[in-house]
Amino acid sequence: MRCSSALPFQSHTWAGLPSPRARPGHCQLPPATLRRAWGERTALEVVWVCSLRPSSGVRKRLPHRLADGHTLGTRVESSRGVFGASSDHLVGDFGKGTGGVAGGGHRVVTGGALSDRQGQCGFPLRRATGRDLNSEALSCYCAPRTQSPVIAGAIRMGKSESQMDIVEKSTKPAKRRWSVTEIGLSVLLLLVSCALAGLIVLYTSALKERSSRSGTTRNAGVIEEPPYRSDSNAVCTTSGCVTAAARLLQNMDPAAEPCQNFYQYACGGWLDRHVIPETSFRYSVFDILRDELEIILKGVLETKNEQDREAFSKAKTLYNSCMNESLIEQRDSQPLIELIDAIGGWPVASDDWNGTAAKEWSLEDALATLNARFHKKVLLDMFVWTDDRDSSHHIIYIDQPGLGMPSRDYYFNDGNYKKVRDAYLQFMFSIVLMAREDSNLTGDVHRVWEEVVQVLQLETDIANATSPAEERQDVTLLYTKMTLSTMQNTFFLNGFNWTQFVRGVLSSVAIDVHPHEEVVVYGGPYLQRLGDVLAKYSTRTLQNYVTWHLITDRVSSLSRRFKEARSQYRKALYGTTVEEARWRDCVRYVQSSMENAVGALYVRETFAGESKRMVSDLISKIQEAYVETLEELSWMDTPSKEKAKEKVMAIREQIGYPDHILEKENLKLDLEYAHLNFSEEYYFENILQNLHAGAQKSLRKLRERVDPDLWIIGAAVVNAFYSPNRNQIVFPAGILQPPFFSKHQLQALNFGGIGMVIGHEITHGFDDNGRNFDKDGNMNNWWSPYSAEHFKDQSQCMVRQYGNFTWKLAGEQNVSGISTLGENIADNGGVRQAYKAYLKWVEREGEELLLPGLDLNHKQLFFLNFAQVWCGSYRPEYASQSIKTDSHSPLEYRVMGSLQNFDEFSEAFHCKKGTPMNPKVKCRVWVPGPVSLAADRWVSLGAPGPRLLRWFGSRVKETIVQVEWIEIHWWLARNSVWSALKGVAPYSVP
Repeated sequence: MRCSSALPFQSHTWAGLPSPRARPGHCQLPPATLRRAWGERTALEVVWVCSLRPSSGVRKRLPHRLADGHTLGTRVESSRGVFGASSDHLVGDFGKGTGGVAGGGHRVVTGGALSDRQGQCGFPLRRATGRDLNSEALSCYCAPRTQSPVIAGAIRMGKSESQMDIVEKSTKPAKRRWSVTEIGLSVLLLLVSCALAGLIVLYTSALKERSSRSGTTRNAGVIEEPPYRSDSNAVCTTSGCVTAAARLLQNMDPAAEPCQNFYQYACGGWLDRHVIPETSFRYSVFDILRDELEIILKGVLETKNEQDREAFSKAKTLYNSCMNESLIEQRDSQPLIELIDAIGGWPVASDDWNGTAAKEWSLEDALATLNARFHKKVLLDMFVWTDDRDSSHHIIYIDQPGLGMPSRDYYFNDGNYKKVRDAYLQFMFSIVLMAREDSNLTGDVHRVWEEVVQVLQLETDIANATSPAEERQDVTLLYTKMTLSTMQNTFFLNGFNWTQFVRGVLSSVAIDVHPHEEVVVYGGPYLQRLGDVLAKYSTRTLQNYVTWHLITDRVSSLSRRFKEARSQYRKALYGTTVEEARWRDCVRYVQSSMENAVGALYVRETFAGESKRMVSDLISKIQEAYVETLEELSWMDTPSKEKAKEKVMAIREQIGYPDHILEKENLKLDLEYAHLNFSEEYYFENILQNLHAGAQKSLRKLRERVDPDLWIIGAAVVNAFYSPNRNQIVFPAGILQPPFFSKHQLQALNFGGIGMVIGHEITHGFDDNGRNFDKDGNMNNWWSPYSAEHFKDQSQCMVRQYGNFTWKLAGEQNVSGISTLGENIADNGGVRQAYKAYLKWVEREGEELLLPGLDLNHKQLFFLNFAQVWCGSYRPEYASQSIKTDSHSPLEYRVMGSLQNFDEFSEAFHCKKGTPMNPKVKCRVWVPGPVSLAADRWVSLGAPGPRLLRWFGSRVKETIVQVEWIEIHWWLARNSVWSALKGVAPYSVP
């Protein structure tokens, strides 16, 4: 007989008690032991359960009628052999049941309460069968009656009628010998299981040790209230929690089904409550935060302070000149006419340009003037920036230019694009007529119209020569370094002198260049085609085009009638019908042109310095999560993983603002604007000063080394950035506010907000562009061919996924999965890494309190806040523009696409497989999971495919075939059994 040490009707085990002693027919425990275990009250009243599991040998020794399936009991209640018993020892009549133990079956037989004053608990089968049974035949369990409510309750119903269902298992009557293969696989499975068990033990020990260390650290200083909750229903009632809960509740649509459309669930309330202002083409959470920031800037720029440092005074003077509308109206077109004369005239607005001016005109000088004096790039985009292949030096870049309209699609497509094109032509025509009228030139309207149409045709040809965004995604293919003399031989451009052009630009900062000067050409295909375009047009048309592109940017700086001439074009382009409030335009202009001065004013007014430390801590946690994720990737080999981990940990961070802008004794801020002399009476001229200063600042860098500490953006900005050339992430003070971040809101919300943004920017270092740069910011191929190919394979899944999103607002156009790939990878990686970091934070610190009024746990709150960051809506006109020009997916699909790929989201909201938010096929790049391999590449790796499935049968979790793609779980691909089957050494297959 086997006497169990477990209580079948209790949730615990025999803690520290001796095992029951066995003798034939009985399980016995000393009375004192029973009393210690169950208490004096129940020590002598027990319930027992016996299992009869006879082997074939034992079965031969049982009475024939018992072996045939009869069941013991004083009374037989059913053919299944369930019986009740009196308080006396059982003496048996034999039942007449038809089920039972014959054939090796299993019967659980229960008896009533036994009053055995010796503490014996068992089934004296000898009295029932006339035989003693050994341990092969009987298993006995004991439990106190009061601790066994199910059985005790049944007994109280009547000893002779109590029943308990029998759980029955059948085994096969015949045994089959295992094959050598089965034995081998079983041994291997056992070894793998042991290894996993060992890893679990080590991991648990490490967690305990870390928890002990962290506990010691926390208790070493001031004792604080634990951040976790001991009561599962405890609610946070601080003002920060109440405010956050109210915001979340207002923004969401609880009637929506989260597994059908999580964006509607998270943002439905926000969309119902917010109407796009007549002045705006888009309205989102980001836009509201920017609007609120601008209100703060308005206040500080309008506040006079005699103690202001020089930089602040100049910023306020510039703002006041912008707000001086009466003087701007009084001056009307005068500044524009003077500007036209300064750049050599505007032929279409003149009657005598074909004379001397035309003979002295050269395209090289005209383009150089616009670049160096007005920071305007027309026909050619020449700029100075960090050398992609040497991040410590600057170099000249030559690229294709921007266009007059947002993208090349506006020049060729119909529908709304044609409406914009027509409005653009009319806008140009109106400005020309106004300039002619103000120069006392009238008449000849037909000729003016023809020239304007000719300018648009030239611009259309230029647009056609440019390469689409989808063809410019691989920076390694764009980058071509050559000398100016090589450029001259490679890109003739109808006789264009490259050295003359570059010298003309750089002479403004006293930098001389020679034909051997190295430049980087980004727009090679465009330059190859541009020569044919230039050969088609006269110098007059070229000058008309160049001048128009300078003037169109300055219309907003002129009197109201010029802006009214632009209104129809703006309406067609953006859908807006009302100009922005003047003060908003002025705040935005001053902020963009004097970022550090305005940033200092903003930080002094609102920013809490301790936020820098808290965000830095979040960055460290997400970096740690990222490194762990890299280690878990199945598609990346070890050498590439090591390089990737080095890059993650080498990322430099800039948080809030540069310290020097708040240091009164530090003159760096004032020196930045020392060359500017603004006047409150001359707003237009102040703008020209800023343009010239910006151009000079950029061009001077050519002979300077890269400053790694230089901030690439100002503090008063609601956004975040990653620089691949610096391997640097930047989080300005403007974004460190709710819903992204607050020291007063739950960490679930902070990780879902700014944590996601941090993860997003870090992931940019590993998207389709950032992955080409190493930890020092140099464009360097640190990937093995194996890992690079599989990165491309993984990425293609996202290209297809997002490319299948159809945006109704943009005229049923599909999102470009290629142009948005980098941002989509960053969105997916950002939310995943932030979530992983949050779970690790909970492991260390414990669960937080719940939010009032929200029946959501903290995992759900994380995803809710992540989604609500992207709440927003567009005008249809802007949607048509955004889908062609924005490298980001539309707001809705940034949420939907990221969460559809995230298993943990589906688990948090219990989304069934196959629902819209939990599709069967998911795309993963920087996350462990199933691996995507092109079918032909999979075969080339020697994967056994169907043969492997036959070998493993049910052990293979799933094989998903979609079009030409096969996804197989990573554990299968990495399993050494595969290698054993192939007869080769183990290797890592993604």
